[in-house]
Amino acid sequence: MIDKKEIAATYQQIQDEICSGLEKADGAEHFEEELWSREGGGGGRTRILQEGNVIERGGVNFSAVYGKLPENIKKAFKVDENDFFATGVSIVIHPGNPWVPIIHMNIRYFELNEETRWFGGGIDLTPHYVVPEDAVFFHQYLKKICDEFSPAFYQRFKDWADDYFFIKHRNETRGIGGIFYDRLQPEGTGLDYEHIFDFSKALGRSFLPIYTELIAKSKDKVFTAQHKEWQYLRRSRYVEFNLVYDSGTKFGLETNGRIESILMSLPPQARWKYNYQTPRDSEEERTLSWLKKGVDWVGIS
Repeated sequence: MIDKKEIAATYQQIQDEICSGLEKADGAEHFEEELWSREGGGGGRTRILQEGNVIERGGVNFSAVYGKLPENIKKAFKVDENDFFATGVSIVIHPGNPWVPIIHMNIRYFELNEETRWFGGGIDLTPHYVVPEDAVFFHQYLKKICDEFSPAFYQRFKDWADDYFFIKHRNETRGIGGIFYDRLQPEGTGLDYEHIFDFSKALGRSFLPIYTELIAKSKDKVFTAQHKEWQYLRRSRYVEFNLVYDSGTKFGLETNGRIESILMSLPPQARWKYNYQTPRDSEEERTLSWLKKGVDWVGIS
């Protein structure tokens, strides 16, 4: 029988593994760690790598917090319990080269009591320039992981990601999606909590092989000032989503989380241009054409 201490300890180990692997992939800088405590209970380890050879800014954060659940969160979760425990690892990497995509991953566990607890998480890719073969690689990797636990997981969680990572006011997806799930429990999955935890761990440990492959492929690719300008514009979309729609950001702010750790997902630099229009038949226009729900990346040959 797994318990919250075991889950938190495993998530810390995954944080260590990912930080070590990203430092090797970057080849220049190391993560700086800040330990923090939350007023009300718990704390975490914020790790940030900045101005590296590959990573312009990246955060790999662990937290395990507990305390009293705010009334607005209780209403959102439709629960009556007061005490909560939440632990997880959250990652956002903003690369310097526009041909290397932004990546986000989160694995988390939430508990009110033995009867009310669940896992959540996901991983998604936000390329500045969509390269179809990279998108196929990414989605096929995720499907393989999902299929090890349930043949229904990939399509269900892929559709969930398409719906979740959608910038409604722009009518476009944040990137090429991935998988996303929340409140995953034995009911409706055919799995017990131990196997759902195994799925969470497998997802967490998929991060390094996926992202190091994408880094190795594109980190030395030549880019122009136009490519860099587009990268800044795409980063602005990322900011808009995280500040307007992201539930993790909202939960952290509303439960008195640490501001610096919550907002580490924001890029070091982004730009907004009034009424920007992509040049016709450009790489930028082709990228926008892919930013929509329902693309069958696994089925693309």
